[in-house]
Amino acid sequence: MSNFEAEGCFVSPALIRGLTFDGEKGLFVHSLENQEKQRTQEKQGKHEGKTDLVLPPVTQDDAEATVKAWKTAYDAYVSTSGTYPKIVEVSGTGFYSLGSGYDEAADASSPVSSRVGHLSSVQRADVVRGKIGLVTGGAQGFGEGMVRGLVELGAFVYIADLNLAGAQALSDSLNAAAGRTVSAALPVNVSDEDSVEAMMHEVLARTGGLDVFISNAGVLRAGSVKTMAFRDFTFVTNIDYAGFFLCSKHASRVLAWQNLPSCAYYTDIIAISSKSGLEGSNKNGAYAGAKFGTIGLVQSFALELAADNIKVNAVCPGNFLDGPLWSDPEKGLFVQYLRTGKVPGAKTVDDVRRSYETKVPLGRGCRTDDVMKAIAYIVEQKYETGQAVPVTGGQVMLN
Repeated sequence: MSNFEAEGCFVSPALIRGLTFDGEKGLFVHSLENQEKQRTQEKQGKHEGKTDLVLPPVTQDDAEATVKAWKTAYDAYVSTSGTYPKIVEVSGTGFYSLGSGYDEAADASSPVSSRVGHLSSVQRADVVRGKIGLVTGGAQGFGEGMVRGLVELGAFVYIADLNLAGAQALSDSLNAAAGRTVSAALPVNVSDEDSVEAMMHEVLARTGGLDVFISNAGVLRAGSVKTMAFRDFTFVTNIDYAGFFLCSKHASRVLAWQNLPSCAYYTDIIAISSKSGLEGSNKNGAYAGAKFGTIGLVQSFALELAADNIKVNAVCPGNFLDGPLWSDPEKGLFVQYLRTGKVPGAKTVDDVRRSYETKVPLGRGCRTDDVMKAIAYIVEQKYETGQAVPVTGGQVMLN
């Protein structure tokens, strides 16, 4: 990565987070709006009134020069003080507050509780503890389950969704239960590049970057190739296929910036594909085609992004029969498949459900905890990229 493709205010927090990499993750980096805000905070006694570390300006056309200068200054500070800097100034760009968690970073008066030289746990139970995740389509269904699972494992999670009200309600509930900020809601339309870019800019401003990006947002419209409207076909592919491209494009830049200071900062982009990405799906071509295509992107991006220590993998769940995608009484797949005649002889929604349950050797639909185990494996396993991990109860078996 020989140059920057964004302004210094967007690059800076990711690079600072990369400087604090402890072998598993970096600190949270919270952007302070401007120098005037900083001075106001000082007058109000919200922190000690000093900048701990001043870094030279970002060299726009030379990432290596910026990283070298910043690393020299950062290492000198840590070596001399034995602590992490709390307030970092990037000359001509802005001020940043560091912390071990979201609340600690957002509070400019709170010192950094993490100890320099203290390595993060690498135990399996701690695979995402203290890390920052993001789940698109995280306000409901499989996405909500993944958000809850990551929070339970100790991660801070962005809940990114077109349904901002739902994402905010989920975040408020999780934060209240934890007694601290363990999540934040973000609006996003994954099929709109400006929206995806704005989402990542907000991530940079709030936490300086992230560790695990889960591209989960997806839609499905079933129908015969003989009759399906092109607008329905493109509606599915714009979100399920092109949406993954847009998310990977903007997330990978941030993850690559984080890696620059150490060249050892492993991060993950995980696509939630489907068993329909591993085998065709009758009268469901738009969805299956998008999911097949997503796996092609996963493999291609994995080859390219390995140089940045970004692992790119897919999880291919079986049918989440209890979720709204399948069970919604008006728009769910059981209803759609009954109407389109996808299941021969089915006369009721229950008939459709039973037909799908009998196809699974382990006798049930996929659950969120099944998918979470696959995600934890992918994050923990540093020696795996470009893979499509099936979680299908044996319904699809790889050759």
